[in-house]
Amino acid sequence: MKDTFDQVSYQCSKIVTKQYSTSFALATKMLHSSIRGHIYNIYGFVRFADEIVDTFHDYDKEVLFDKFEEELEASLRDKISLNPILNSFQHTYHTYDIPKHLVDSFMKSMRMDLVKNIYRTDAEYKEYIYGSADVVGLMCLQVFVKGNVEEYNRLKESAMALGSAFQKVNFLRDVKADFEELNRSYFPNTNLKELDEASKKRIVEEIKADFKKGYEGIIGLPTDAKFGVYTAYKYYYKLLNKLQSTPSLEIKNARIRVPNYQKFGLLARSYVKFKMNLV
Repeated sequence: MKDTFDQVSYQCSKIVTKQYSTSFALATKMLHSSIRGHIYNIYGFVRFADEIVDTFHDYDKEVLFDKFEEELEASLRDKISLNPILNSFQHTYHTYDIPKHLVDSFMKSMRMDLVKNIYRTDAEYKEYIYGSADVVGLMCLQVFVKGNVEEYNRLKESAMALGSAFQKVNFLRDVKADFEELNRSYFPNTNLKELDEASKKRIVEEIKADFKKGYEGIIGLPTDAKFGVYTAYKYYYKLLNKLQSTPSLEIKNARIRVPNYQKFGLLARSYVKFKMNLV
Protein backbone atom coordinates (compact mmCIF):
# COMPACT_ATOMS: atom_id res chain seq x y z
CA MET A 1 0.00 0.00 0.00
CA LYS A 2 1.20 3.48 -0.82
CA ASP A 3 0.31 4.65 2.68
CA THR A 4 3.14 2.51 4.03
CA PHE A 5 5.58 3.90 1.48
CA ASP A 6 4.47 7.43 2.31
CA GLN A 7 5.06 6.86 6.02
CA VAL A 8 8.53 5.52 5.26
CA SER A 9 9.17 8.63 3.14
CA TYR A 10 8.12 10.97 5.93
CA GLN A 11 10.38 9.17 8.36
CA CYS A 12 13.28 9.56 5.94
CA SER A 13 12.79 13.33 5.86
CA LYS A 14 12.61 13.40 9.64
CA ILE A 15 15.86 11.42 9.91
CA VAL A 16 17.57 13.76 7.43
CA THR A 17 16.55 16.76 9.56
CA LYS A 18 17.82 15.20 12.77
CA GLN A 19 21.09 14.02 11.27
CA TYR A 20 21.98 17.24 9.48
CA SER A 21 20.76 19.90 11.92
CA THR A 22 20.12 19.19 15.58
CA SER A 23 19.15 22.85 16.08
CA PHE A 24 16.55 22.92 13.30
CA ALA A 25 15.27 19.51 14.39
CA LEU A 26 14.83 20.79 17.95
CA ALA A 27 12.92 23.84 16.76
CA THR A 28 10.77 21.74 14.42
CA LYS A 29 9.90 19.42 17.27
CA MET A 30 8.32 22.42 19.02
CA LEU A 31 5.80 22.85 16.20
CA HIS A 32 2.33 21.36 16.53
CA SER A 33 2.19 17.74 15.41
CA SER A 34 -0.26 18.64 12.62
CA ILE A 35 2.41 20.62 10.74
CA ARG A 36 5.69 19.24 12.12
CA GLY A 37 6.04 16.47 9.54
CA HIS A 38 5.55 18.88 6.66
CA ILE A 39 8.46 21.03 7.83
CA TYR A 40 10.61 17.89 7.99
CA ASN A 41 9.54 17.21 4.40
CA ILE A 42 10.58 20.69 3.24
CA TYR A 43 13.89 20.49 5.09
CA GLY A 44 14.71 17.08 3.62
CA PHE A 45 14.20 18.40 0.10
CA VAL A 46 16.27 21.56 0.49
CA ARG A 47 19.01 19.72 2.38
CA PHE A 48 19.48 17.10 -0.32
CA ALA A 49 19.73 19.74 -3.04
CA ASP A 50 22.23 21.68 -0.94
CA GLU A 51 24.29 18.58 -0.24
CA ILE A 52 24.72 17.89 -3.95
CA VAL A 53 26.29 21.28 -4.64
CA ASP A 54 28.23 21.57 -1.37
CA THR A 55 29.68 18.19 -0.46
CA PHE A 56 29.69 15.60 -3.24
CA HIS A 57 33.15 16.62 -4.45
CA ASP A 58 34.12 13.16 -5.74
CA TYR A 59 31.21 13.05 -8.17
CA ASP A 60 29.95 15.06 -11.13
CA LYS A 61 27.75 17.49 -9.21
CA GLU A 62 26.09 18.90 -12.29
CA VAL A 63 24.99 15.46 -13.47
CA LEU A 64 23.67 14.63 -10.00
CA PHE A 65 21.84 17.93 -9.75
CA ASP A 66 20.30 17.50 -13.21
CA LYS A 67 18.99 14.07 -12.22
CA PHE A 68 17.67 15.41 -8.91
CA GLU A 69 15.88 18.23 -10.69
CA GLU A 70 14.35 15.84 -13.23
CA GLU A 71 13.12 13.59 -10.41
CA LEU A 72 11.76 16.64 -8.60
CA GLU A 73 9.74 17.77 -11.61
CA ALA A 74 8.40 14.26 -12.13
CA SER A 75 7.41 13.94 -8.47
CA LEU A 76 5.49 17.23 -8.54
CA ARG A 77 3.76 16.20 -11.77
CA ASP A 78 3.00 12.58 -10.89
CA LYS A 79 2.48 13.04 -7.12
CA ILE A 80 4.87 10.18 -6.35
CA SER A 81 8.57 9.45 -6.41
CA LEU A 82 10.67 6.42 -5.56
CA ASN A 83 13.07 8.89 -3.98
CA PRO A 84 11.50 9.02 -0.49
CA ILE A 85 12.70 12.60 0.17
CA LEU A 86 11.06 13.86 -3.00
CA ASN A 87 8.00 11.73 -2.35
CA SER A 88 7.53 13.35 1.04
CA PHE A 89 8.16 16.85 -0.34
CA GLN A 90 5.63 16.47 -3.16
CA HIS A 91 3.04 15.48 -0.56
CA THR A 92 3.58 18.72 1.37
CA TYR A 93 3.82 20.72 -1.88
CA HIS A 94 0.38 19.53 -3.00
CA THR A 95 -1.23 19.51 0.45
CA TYR A 96 -0.51 23.20 0.98
CA ASP A 97 -0.44 24.41 -2.63
CA ILE A 98 3.13 25.67 -2.36
CA PRO A 99 3.68 28.05 -5.31
CA LYS A 100 5.88 26.46 -7.98
CA HIS A 101 7.90 29.65 -8.44
CA LEU A 102 9.25 29.24 -4.90
CA VAL A 103 10.61 25.80 -5.76
CA ASP A 104 12.02 27.08 -9.05
CA SER A 105 13.79 30.00 -7.34
CA PHE A 106 15.31 27.66 -4.78
CA MET A 107 16.64 25.31 -7.43
CA LYS A 108 18.01 28.26 -9.41
CA SER A 109 20.07 29.43 -6.42
CA MET A 110 21.32 25.91 -5.75
CA ARG A 111 22.40 25.59 -9.38
CA MET A 112 24.24 28.90 -9.06
CA ASP A 113 26.49 27.22 -6.47
CA LEU A 114 27.70 24.89 -9.22
CA VAL A 115 29.07 27.69 -11.38
CA LYS A 116 29.32 30.89 -9.33
CA ASN A 117 31.81 31.53 -6.53
CA ILE A 118 31.86 35.26 -5.90
CA TYR A 119 28.91 37.62 -5.45
CA ARG A 120 30.23 41.08 -6.26
CA THR A 121 27.06 43.18 -6.25
CA ASP A 122 24.15 43.63 -3.88
CA ALA A 123 21.77 42.56 -6.66
CA GLU A 124 23.55 39.21 -7.13
CA TYR A 125 23.71 38.69 -3.37
CA LYS A 126 20.01 39.43 -2.87
CA GLU A 127 18.99 37.17 -5.74
CA TYR A 128 20.94 34.28 -4.25
CA ILE A 129 19.60 34.91 -0.73
CA TYR A 130 16.04 35.07 -2.04
CA GLY A 131 16.33 31.70 -3.78
CA SER A 132 18.38 29.90 -1.16
CA ALA A 133 16.68 31.17 2.00
CA ASP A 134 13.71 33.52 1.59
CA VAL A 135 11.69 31.07 -0.46
CA VAL A 136 12.31 28.31 2.08
CA GLY A 137 10.81 30.60 4.71
CA LEU A 138 7.85 31.18 2.39
CA MET A 139 7.34 27.44 1.82
CA CYS A 140 7.23 26.97 5.59
CA LEU A 141 4.90 29.94 5.98
CA GLN A 142 2.49 28.37 3.49
CA VAL A 143 2.32 25.39 5.84
CA PHE A 144 2.07 27.52 8.99
CA VAL A 145 -0.96 29.46 7.70
CA LYS A 146 -2.43 26.32 6.13
CA GLY A 147 -2.67 27.94 2.72
CA ASN A 148 -4.60 31.02 3.91
CA VAL A 149 -3.75 33.60 1.23
CA GLU A 150 -4.58 36.64 3.35
CA GLU A 151 -2.43 35.46 6.25
CA TYR A 152 0.38 34.46 3.89
CA ASN A 153 0.48 37.91 2.31
CA ARG A 154 0.38 39.60 5.70
CA LEU A 155 3.38 37.64 7.00
CA LYS A 156 5.29 37.21 3.74
CA GLU A 157 7.85 40.00 4.17
CA SER A 158 8.67 38.95 7.72
CA ALA A 159 9.10 35.31 6.72
CA MET A 160 11.52 36.35 3.98
CA ALA A 161 13.47 38.53 6.41
CA LEU A 162 13.76 35.69 8.90
CA GLY A 163 14.91 33.31 6.18
CA SER A 164 17.53 35.87 5.12
CA ALA A 165 18.73 36.28 8.72
CA PHE A 166 19.16 32.53 9.21
CA GLN A 167 21.07 32.19 5.94
CA LYS A 168 23.35 35.16 6.61
CA VAL A 169 24.19 33.83 10.07
CA ASN A 170 25.15 30.55 8.40
CA PHE A 171 27.31 32.45 5.89
CA LEU A 172 29.15 34.32 8.63
CA ARG A 173 29.63 31.19 10.73
CA ASP A 174 30.82 29.16 7.75
CA VAL A 175 33.21 31.74 6.29
CA LYS A 176 36.16 29.39 6.70
CA ALA A 177 34.53 26.41 4.96
CA ASP A 178 32.86 28.46 2.22
CA PHE A 179 35.96 30.46 1.36
CA GLU A 180 38.79 27.99 1.90
CA GLU A 181 37.11 24.72 0.91
CA LEU A 182 34.49 25.81 -1.64
CA ASN A 183 36.17 29.04 -2.79
CA ARG A 184 32.91 30.96 -2.31
CA SER A 185 32.40 34.54 -1.20
CA TYR A 186 28.75 35.49 -0.68
CA PHE A 187 29.13 38.88 1.01
CA PRO A 188 29.67 41.60 -1.63
CA ASN A 189 32.37 44.23 -1.11
CA THR A 190 33.98 42.10 1.60
CA ASN A 191 37.54 40.78 1.55
CA LEU A 192 37.24 37.40 3.25
CA LYS A 193 40.99 36.86 3.04
CA GLU A 194 41.32 39.60 5.62
CA LEU A 195 37.92 39.80 7.31
CA ASP A 196 38.17 42.82 9.61
CA GLU A 197 36.03 44.04 12.48
CA ALA A 198 34.46 46.83 10.42
CA SER A 199 33.27 44.37 7.76
CA LYS A 200 32.00 41.98 10.40
CA LYS A 201 30.12 44.77 12.17
CA ARG A 202 28.43 45.80 8.92
CA ILE A 203 27.32 42.22 8.28
CA VAL A 204 26.07 41.78 11.86
CA GLU A 205 24.01 44.98 11.72
CA GLU A 206 22.47 43.87 8.43
CA ILE A 207 21.47 40.55 9.99
CA LYS A 208 20.03 42.25 13.09
CA ALA A 209 17.80 44.37 10.85
CA ASP A 210 16.53 41.16 9.21
CA PHE A 211 15.91 39.60 12.61
CA LYS A 212 13.93 42.64 13.76
CA LYS A 213 11.63 42.41 10.76
CA GLY A 214 11.39 38.64 11.13
CA TYR A 215 10.39 38.89 14.79
CA GLU A 216 7.47 41.15 13.87
CA GLY A 217 6.11 38.27 11.83
CA ILE A 218 6.71 35.65 14.54
CA ILE A 219 4.36 37.56 16.84
CA GLY A 220 1.62 37.22 14.25
CA LEU A 221 2.08 33.52 13.50
CA PRO A 222 -0.64 30.97 14.31
CA THR A 223 -0.21 29.32 17.71
CA ASP A 224 0.62 25.96 16.09
CA ALA A 225 3.78 27.45 14.57
CA LYS A 226 4.80 30.30 16.85
CA PHE A 227 6.78 28.42 19.52
CA GLY A 228 8.83 26.41 17.05
CA VAL A 229 9.73 29.41 14.91
CA TYR A 230 10.49 31.51 18.01
CA THR A 231 12.82 28.76 19.24
CA ALA A 232 14.73 28.82 15.94
CA TYR A 233 14.86 32.63 16.10
CA LYS A 234 16.33 32.58 19.61
CA TYR A 235 18.94 29.99 18.66
CA TYR A 236 20.13 31.87 15.58
CA TYR A 237 20.15 35.18 17.43
CA LYS A 238 22.29 33.58 20.13
CA LEU A 239 24.65 32.31 17.44
CA LEU A 240 24.81 35.79 15.93
CA ASN A 241 25.70 37.27 19.31
CA LYS A 242 28.52 34.74 19.69
CA LEU A 243 29.81 35.64 16.24
CA GLN A 244 29.61 39.33 17.10
CA SER A 245 31.71 38.85 20.22
CA THR A 246 34.24 36.59 18.47
CA PRO A 247 37.29 38.27 16.89
CA SER A 248 37.22 38.23 13.10
CA LEU A 249 40.39 36.18 12.86
CA GLU A 250 38.90 33.47 15.08
CA ILE A 251 35.74 33.31 12.93
CA LYS A 252 38.00 32.60 9.96
CA ASN A 253 39.88 29.86 11.79
CA ALA A 254 37.11 28.01 13.65
CA ARG A 255 33.42 27.20 13.30
CA ILE A 256 31.51 28.96 16.10
CA ARG A 257 28.81 26.89 17.77
CA VAL A 258 26.16 27.15 20.47
CA PRO A 259 26.76 24.32 22.99
CA ASN A 260 23.90 21.91 23.64
CA TYR A 261 23.43 23.05 27.22
CA GLN A 262 22.86 26.60 25.95
CA LYS A 263 20.42 25.35 23.31
CA PHE A 264 18.32 23.64 25.96
CA GLY A 265 18.52 26.72 28.15
CA LEU A 266 17.22 28.80 25.26
CA LEU A 267 14.44 26.28 24.72
CA ALA A 268 13.36 26.45 28.37
CA ARG A 269 13.32 30.25 28.44
CA SER A 270 11.52 30.40 25.10
CA TYR A 271 8.85 28.04 26.40
CA VAL A 272 8.24 30.17 29.49
CA LYS A 273 7.85 33.31 27.39
CA PHE A 274 5.54 31.51 24.97
CA LYS A 275 3.31 30.13 27.72
CA MET A 276 3.12 33.56 29.36
CA ASN A 277 2.04 35.10 26.04
CA LEU A 278 5.15 37.27 25.93
CA VAL A 279 5.82 36.38 22.30
